[in-house]
Amino acid sequence: MLKLSKLATAVALVVAGSAAGAGEVEVLHWWTSGGEAKSVGELKSIMQGKGHTWKDFAVAGGGGDNAMTVLKSRVVAGNPPAAAQIKGPAIQEWASEGVLADLTPVATTEKWDSLLPGVVANVMKYKGKYVAAPVNVHRVNWMWANAAVLKKAGVASAPKTWDEFFAAADKVKKAGLIAVAHGGQNWQDFTTFESVVLGVGGAKFYNDALVKLDQKALTSATMTKALETFRKVKAYTDPAAPGRDWNLATAMVIQEKAAFQFMGDWAKGEFTAAGKVPGKDYICAAAPGTANAYTFNIDSFAMFRLKDANAQKAQGDLAAAIMGTQFQEIFNLNKGSIPVRLNMDMAKFDDCAKLSAKDFVGTAKSGGLVPSIAHQMAVNPAAQGAIQDAVSQFWNDDKVSVADGVKSIAKAAATK
Repeated sequence: MLKLSKLATAVALVVAGSAAGAGEVEVLHWWTSGGEAKSVGELKSIMQGKGHTWKDFAVAGGGGDNAMTVLKSRVVAGNPPAAAQIKGPAIQEWASEGVLADLTPVATTEKWDSLLPGVVANVMKYKGKYVAAPVNVHRVNWMWANAAVLKKAGVASAPKTWDEFFAAADKVKKAGLIAVAHGGQNWQDFTTFESVVLGVGGAKFYNDALVKLDQKALTSATMTKALETFRKVKAYTDPAAPGRDWNLATAMVIQEKAAFQFMGDWAKGEFTAAGKVPGKDYICAAAPGTANAYTFNIDSFAMFRLKDANAQKAQGDLAAAIMGTQFQEIFNLNKGSIPVRLNMDMAKFDDCAKLSAKDFVGTAKSGGLVPSIAHQMAVNPAAQGAIQDAVSQFWNDDKVSVADGVKSIAKAAATK
């Protein structure tokens, strides 16, 4: 999602895999700001070092909407790039059009099925065949906390349940500080909402309600309790929250103005940039009730069908490099995410990343690993957008009753 900054580095390494049969790899991305552009340059030089040619297809616009518009026109014209940043169910939508390349030969050689959790591998496949390569894993269900603020408020440790959280939030409020730093934008509301649903209902309920969009789960007493909890969280945000960018909310925690923030691990980059140390200056913990679960957000490259044999070879090398240990380590150290490849050596990563990797492996085995609906990993774009709007309407308007909120979200989930 946000900050694909050093992905260029990743792709650079991707290029590293290329050898004989030099070809051109045109990659669509939206890394156009300073640091991101620099990473693309590094990627290009690595590409050239392997004999392949890296052709930059950068389209400005942080969220990628502009890039997707350009991509559609290129594909319709019969001139697709070799690879493009595409994620979640959108991968299957592209694959259903018959325009994506089959990466199964590369995946088989590189043993992707044994290197990826099944739930992640399935996102990269269409009808059993790999059509995309995953770059990283962001954990979404994080709670970030300022250690000094908690100490000042008399909170001994990061709360593990919602009851403990509200007790801690009351202490923070009493100490004259903001309990929850929040940016009132619809995707941020949705990010908090999914962690609340996961914490209140558990992974199976989350999967039923927000992945399978089961109406029985969506209209259940558990969903009612989740919305009650969600509304209570809002009571601990400050009046200036509406419209605030997520990084400014993170800054409130860093600057000891607020105690907690619910945000994916891209927030860690802000703490790192401010010279803060995990475990000392700030705490990274799973959102209340979600220690045994993990909502994932994965950046990935879908590969398009190409006619030129050398271009196909370069494309395959790119896919192999993306999943290679060198790329996975360098890219994720830069981005704040963790390698998507299981059982990677995490020696160079910080404590938050090590906890994330441990929980990623553990939840992959236990069934607690679930896709983030707020970050386009779980359901089709139409349903995702409709549910997000319903969630934000409930969050922003206290006159909407919990019962009506439940009905509105359930109705939105039926959007095709």
